[in-house]
Amino acid sequence: MFQLGKTIISEDILEKEFVCNLSACKGACCVDGDAGAPLNEAETKILEEIYPKVKPFLRKEGIEAIEAQGAWVKGTDGDLETPLIDDKDCAYVIFDGQTALCGIEQAYNQGIVDWKKPVSCHLYPIRVKDFTEFAAVNYDRWDICDDACSLGKELEVPVYKFVKEALIRRFGEDWYQELEKVAQELKNS
Repeated sequence: MFQLGKTIISEDILEKEFVCNLSACKGACCVDGDAGAPLNEAETKILEEIYPKVKPFLRKEGIEAIEAQGAWVKGTDGDLETPLIDDKDCAYVIFDGQTALCGIEQAYNQGIVDWKKPVSCHLYPIRVKDFTEFAAVNYDRWDICDDACSLGKELEVPVYKFVKEALIRRFGEDWYQELEKVAQELKNS
């Protein structure tokens, strides 16, 4: 672990390798698990605002879940998250054949909304836990991502480089440049 500004970072994000392999996992992270995607307070308002524009991209089951539960929910632990369909799929998930995709991201890709998706999804496999004085930045190892770990190793792409855009979105360009310096120092030591 090391500190960068007001973040405490696991060295795993510098040392482990990862590249999503959708052809292998079929987007399992959007349909497996026991909770929706983590959200922050600002994102709940964004979801409420963009839902009418995203709705045409969603499946009937997702629309029904959102209209019954809301654009976001409080999970069993009190955290804010996306609603689920039958306690399984994220309500915003759509499918291209057998592959799960994000309906919000599809709307974003078509220029309908200007918000890509929840930052927690964009950051994955990094998970950020906010505390009063700092944020913990950790690598989340999940067996459904074994193929992503293998592909990352084959392509020699560390986690932090794979999620560069998302890290900049969450922490800013200056923070990311400092992270790259730490990574280079670690590599040279």
